[in-house]
Amino acid sequence: MSEVLERIQTAYAADQARGFKKVTAVVDLPRSYEELTEDWMTEALCRDVPGARVQSVNLGPPDNGSSNRRRISVVYNAAGQAAGLPEQLFCKASHDLANRMVLGVSGGAKGEVNFYNLFRPHIEMEVPTSYFAAWNEVSCNSLIILGDITDSVESFCDDKTPMSLERARSQMRLLARLHASGYANAEVKTNLSQMPTWEEFYHRSCDFGLESGIRKAFHEARDILPASVYGMGEDGMWDCMLQSVARHGTLPRTITHGDVHLKNWYVAGNGEMGLSDWQCSNSGHWSRDLIYTIATALPIADRRKWDRELVAYYLDELASHGGPRVSLDEAWLHCRQQLWTALSWWLVTLCPPEGLPDMQPRDTTIEFLTRIGTAMDDAGSAAAFG
Repeated sequence: MSEVLERIQTAYAADQARGFKKVTAVVDLPRSYEELTEDWMTEALCRDVPGARVQSVNLGPPDNGSSNRRRISVVYNAAGQAAGLPEQLFCKASHDLANRMVLGVSGGAKGEVNFYNLFRPHIEMEVPTSYFAAWNEVSCNSLIILGDITDSVESFCDDKTPMSLERARSQMRLLARLHASGYANAEVKTNLSQMPTWEEFYHRSCDFGLESGIRKAFHEARDILPASVYGMGEDGMWDCMLQSVARHGTLPRTITHGDVHLKNWYVAGNGEMGLSDWQCSNSGHWSRDLIYTIATALPIADRRKWDRELVAYYLDELASHGGPRVSLDEAWLHCRQQLWTALSWWLVTLCPPEGLPDMQPRDTTIEFLTRIGTAMDDAGSAAAFG
């Protein structure tokens, strides 16, 4: 792992030493949004429309977290306007060193680029449209250009978003279509080899500091976690997380999102739920996406009323789209076991290790930890491995 970090740091230093440079061809990934030119954007966005050109590029304010985000508006010539090319764009990149290290070591940059290039075209679901996606294997610099859906959605979700049973069912329908594609679609099955497995993604993240952050946060969350979880102690908690990952590795694989907390969902204009932010996507088992969604999307009282019903609904949808027929008892055991790494994703958000950017507001982190921890207590996750 030190070799990977050293390679990324060396490549980043070389990028910085070259100084500012406007890029004109997509073979050169920009090292900042300011390096983008009309020629570069023309090649990226107008390649299928003869005569179309980007005439101006206008950058919105920076918005940095686990990736470097930016809204961009472009103006086309008459040919581009007539073709209806996208004018409002939302971009994600790994320009800064911290972002390259996080997304490079975990495989997040490669995974999200591969999702949009290799999987999105084969799956019918509510997901933002990608117009360009590429990454550099050496430097882990990356850029994804999506359509900006701000004006077309009803709302972007957060921990305060009201979630009805029908909205939760819409989430189940989307996940079922996504996961069933790994069984029913030949292109998706073939392309799974281009994605990291969930176990690889998790252990790479541990090498970068995930474990130390989780262990520290476990004690800081002592007033948040239920006694059935906190009472296991730090080592008992960590052992269950490793068992969860190991169990995951024995299960059938499909394409999974990996970070399906409620803030990565949105309510589309037609009322259906949509899913964004695919930088944790991987080759894994559907159960983790399923229970992670339910545990974070719903307030505790509603989750207690609806969780089994939603799992059963998901299983019917999964089978109807070409996935396997699975019993509710089998699925529930998987869900109980996979809640452990849903918890780990939010423990590390509470106490990010050195080198990781702050990823979420503290009040959101505490709310999701509370929801996940209570779901684990209700489901008996502490005894899920016998």
